[in-house]
Amino acid sequence: MTDTRARLLLPFAITIAILAVSTASIFIRFAQNDGAPSLVIAALRLTFATLLIAPVALARHSDEIRRFTRTEILLGVFSGIFLAVHFATWISSLEFTSVASSVVFVSTGPLWVALLSPMLLKEHVSRTAIVGLALALVGGTVIGLSDACAWEHGLACPALAGVLKGRAMWGNFLALAGAWAVTGYLIIGRKLRAGMSLMPYIFLVYGMAALVLIGIMVAAGDSPFGFAPQTYIWILLLAALPQLIGHSTYNWALKYLSAALVAVTTLGEPIGSAVLAFFILDETPTLTVIVGGVFILTGIYLASRRNA
Repeated sequence: MTDTRARLLLPFAITIAILAVSTASIFIRFAQNDGAPSLVIAALRLTFATLLIAPVALARHSDEIRRFTRTEILLGVFSGIFLAVHFATWISSLEFTSVASSVVFVSTGPLWVALLSPMLLKEHVSRTAIVGLALALVGGTVIGLSDACAWEHGLACPALAGVLKGRAMWGNFLALAGAWAVTGYLIIGRKLRAGMSLMPYIFLVYGMAALVLIGIMVAAGDSPFGFAPQTYIWILLLAALPQLIGHSTYNWALKYLSAALVAVTTLGEPIGSAVLAFFILDETPTLTVIVGGVFILTGIYLASRRNA
């Protein structure tokens, strides 16, 4: 595919990616309701995704895979480790802190990407993109806090002290670690995708992430066996839609867009999740979620105008 044709497809592809990734929370909730631990869900998600793409990667791209340099393999391994750490820390953070706090901290990922891209990738971030990033982060924070704040004779939110102590503090740190990990995943992906085809790249990265998550799962004493068949169906769908379509499209876009812009577009996930929850789970989005969504969409538009 030529660069010109790819860039014409980018808006449509990013929209599809956001919608696909937005299904993750739905499938995770269904699997958790069936009794599957978070680390088992994460490990099987990447394992199923790797197994699904393995036949295509090995049959059609074996020559390119054999030509991987030592540097490419090493960077791919690190990218997979970062992806595994992202899933493990973020999902685990929900056991210690509120969903609201977790979302706020993990949503800072685009900020770290924007800060590190000029140094590590030599990619300039325009002022317009910075404004867009700020608006998107504000929108993500508004949506995150919407679960914790309530309007009763004025806006009432939990005290900051409650966010920064005890178990909550540990959970918030895990969510922040998840943001740092996804930063490494996107920055390395941007570097590797410049000279590596999509399928070999995701086969290497997803495979490494699967191995790391399996190790973490075993160390935590969890087992991937013994669940109802429908539980594995939810996780298989999690691997097929959010992972193979959503994440893989983001990885495809990394060849044509800056890491900072791809990171900003990932903040569209809460909007897609809210829309899907409305139709699938009969959950009506609150006014704060709608306001946050407007901020995020405006931020993505501004960030993409200059192709940050």
